[in-house]
Amino acid sequence: MLDTEPDLSAFSQIDFTNGAVAAVSGGSDSTALLLLLKAHLDRSAPTARLLAVTIDHGLRPDSATEARAVATLCAGRGIAHRTIGWSGAKPSTGLPAAAREARYRLLAEVAQSQGIGLIVAGHTADDQAETVLMRAARNDGHEPAEMPGRGLAGMAPATLYDWRIWIARPLLGVRRAALRAFLRREHVGWVEDPTNTDAHFERPRIRAMLGEDKEGQSFAEAIGMARRVASEREQLGRRAASLVGEFASQPAKGLIRLDPGFAKAEDGLAAVYALRVLLAATGGVSFLPDHARSEALFQQMRAAPLCATLSRTVVDIRRAGIFLHREWRDLPSAAPVTATTLWDGRRRITQDVKAEAITLDDSSGALLIAPLGKAAAANRPIAENDAPASLVRAAQAAEPALWRGGECPDFAGDQTAAAAITVSPVVAPFARFLPCFDLDLAGSVARLIGAPPAPALPSSRHSGG
Repeated sequence: MLDTEPDLSAFSQIDFTNGAVAAVSGGSDSTALLLLLKAHLDRSAPTARLLAVTIDHGLRPDSATEARAVATLCAGRGIAHRTIGWSGAKPSTGLPAAAREARYRLLAEVAQSQGIGLIVAGHTADDQAETVLMRAARNDGHEPAEMPGRGLAGMAPATLYDWRIWIARPLLGVRRAALRAFLRREHVGWVEDPTNTDAHFERPRIRAMLGEDKEGQSFAEAIGMARRVASEREQLGRRAASLVGEFASQPAKGLIRLDPGFAKAEDGLAAVYALRVLLAATGGVSFLPDHARSEALFQQMRAAPLCATLSRTVVDIRRAGIFLHREWRDLPSAAPVTATTLWDGRRRITQDVKAEAITLDDSSGALLIAPLGKAAAANRPIAENDAPASLVRAAQAAEPALWRGGECPDFAGDQTAAAAITVSPVVAPFARFLPCFDLDLAGSVARLIGAPPAPALPSSRHSGG
């Protein structure tokens, strides 16, 4: 069984040098997190900045009052606080997921505006058990017995959001009851969110089920599963990263080559996992392709040459190697570049607002971003490498390019565009959320495709255990 008293040991493993944004809703978990974090910083890092942020989703009549209560608590404890509202229309379906996405986006925006690279969240051991049981209920059995669903690892102790801001969860080893006992001793109240008991949502139903298990067996099994799967997932990721480093190269932008030896790798489980991540990264999709289909493709790689498509990625298997590139179908249409655009899930295109202004709209002579296209790719020179020219051109055709009046000026040849726009590859399946379980594999793929490295972990703790 986990600790029954709040444990501050996880806080000591986190680097707070650049401060922290504490996500505080006013509930018991986040309120306890704030007070425990403040006490830890007062003792061990008194100069570290602490900013409490409350996201008012505007979904309940009392949300503004609850945010003001958090502000009052912070004022009394000498903690800087901000309330940020979630504005705009709310979806009629998938509201919890949309609220979660908005919450992290707004927290990251505040942190970045303050020059803080760390968000601290109050997820507890109870949240972890609920998450694992929810994901286990959705498990469709598509993963092999030796590699259960990746989601059964639960929430990671640290997760990189948007490839720029780390989210740390130092209370994953603490029970909610212990946090509430701590708050009572401190004579601090908290908000009871009615949606936490609303059986219309999945999490409250799981929470109620755990509450009925007086022996705590379901809780213990869920936590045990999370620890075991997290360790297995991290180990598998390291093995897959090693295969990427050994067998994968990028002979041209947008084209990945796997040495034929990849298909003969003895560690087939790690090879299939690496293949799934490479397919998603090449195709620009957030979710890994189905394990069974990926394994079948891997077996075909061992058998004979072929050309197949999976996860928007063309897989062309030849004697010269196994080549992956984005298929031509469903590429983005021509559009202006905004300050930052995630193009096709594969490229982050950024306009430097400090550079000389350029017009990016659909008027005559203006610049637009669109795929290079097959015709333009056919006219581009190709450097000598170990990839067939036809595949290099196919990969180039699916890359983003600037267009002006039907002409395609190269980034390197258009000094105005080059001064104002940068294009960076993105590791698609980890671009939004990168759990620390997958850091080694994500880093290996980032190096392969030339993506910027992920910020260093704010903690020495790499696994879920």
